[in-house]
Amino acid sequence: MTISPLPRHGDVVVGRDVAGRTLRVSGHPESGRVVLSIWQDGVCRATVRLLPEDVPAVVEMLARSAVAHADSSGDQVLGLDTAG
Repeated sequence: MTISPLPRHGDVVVGRDVAGRTLRVSGHPESGRVVLSIWQDGVCRATVRLLPEDVPAVVEMLARSAVAHADSSGDQVLGLDTAG
């Protein structure tokens, strides 16, 4: 199988904690999957292959994990709910 350097159908999210870390989200209509893959520099470290019907639940989990809180200026900002 050929691994493309960037998703043809999807996007890349750059991690903020480790240099060179990215999350690639790619659609694969030929196999009916959405693939989430974690990359370190040019090496794929992990993948999760989702059915399209699983995507809304993952999006809901991501939205639920980002919770609003006030920063030092009193402005509302999104943070992560690490309680799981």
